[in-house]
Amino acid sequence: MMMDSAAGHEGPISRLDGLPVVTAPVELDAHSAIGFGEELAAAAVGHPTIIADMTGTRFCDSAGLHALLIAIKHARTAGGEVRVVMTASRARRLFAVTGVDRLARLFDTLAEAAAAALPAPMASPETG
Repeated sequence: MMMDSAAGHEGPISRLDGLPVVTAPVELDAHSAIGFGEELAAAAVGHPTIIADMTGTRFCDSAGLHALLIAIKHARTAGGEVRVVMTASRARRLFAVTGVDRLARLFDTLAEAAAAALPAPMASPETG
């Protein structure tokens, strides 16, 4: 497992085994969600699958969820996914109550997120 900083970025973007990792702020609210969303978008350039590291996030409101949902939509369109790493039970409950845990896979560690294989694409009606 190799982790390094992404060159040319001032924000909290690093790489783990070739995947961009965006570190969320401790409080992901209306004030910080804009920057977090911008970092997710920057990390996704050329990388359909990214990791959102929320292990240090203790609070997430609807603005934070919105930033993640936009990134999830873009990743899916590009054939990838946003892998969310979080350990806080409060944040996991929020993801479960809002259904975000059905849109993005949640992991306990960065290593698990980096090692995960992409899920098989769902069959479309045309392909069976």
